[in-house]
Amino acid sequence: MKKEKSVFETLNEINVNAKAEKKNGLTYLSWAWAWSEVKKHYPDSTYLVYENADGLNYHHDQQTAWVKTGVTIGGIEHIEYLPVLDYRNKSIAIDSLTSFNVNTSIQRSLTKAIARHGLGLYIYAGEDLPQADKVEPTLVKLEVDDANWAKVLKYIDANKQLGLTEITKRLSAKYLLEKETTAAIKFLLK
Repeated sequence: MKKEKSVFETLNEINVNAKAEKKNGLTYLSWAWAWSEVKKHYPDSTYLVYENADGLNYHHDQQTAWVKTGVTIGGIEHIEYLPVLDYRNKSIAIDSLTSFNVNTSIQRSLTKAIARHGLGLYIYAGEDLPQADKVEPTLVKLEVDDANWAKVLKYIDANKQLGLTEITKRLSAKYLLEKETTAAIKFLLK
């Protein structure tokens, strides 16, 4: 007899890479897409934006603010707290808060609460590590005909369908690409 998958197993198997976007060095998943996926699989799912004692849709400590949201799927609620941030991902002083900032944080918080149920959870892996623990990769300068060029040639040949932009983006995670190298890659993709 086949065991029925849990909510987490079902949502965690969904590949969200095509719907994820990079912004300011962080990966974001569209809240609308995430909610749509949840509702396709679990139509009775609900979410809640928790209000403070004054009826505001955010909470504060007289200095900064945060939002609290919950997503319930299959009778299990996962709650997420998220600070209200500016475009640089820095906390906003309470006297500079706008409804747009609060709304943006609510949508991000809902997406993270959905991730606690499994959808796109891997996007957030490592975000809770202290900055000092994160090791920035050292980029190796890539030059035509150097020791790494043969590996890069094989990679390009196997991934031509990705196109120049995506290939150079992926190679840039490991290699420092200069104009001459990028031009050589472009030539190979013709």
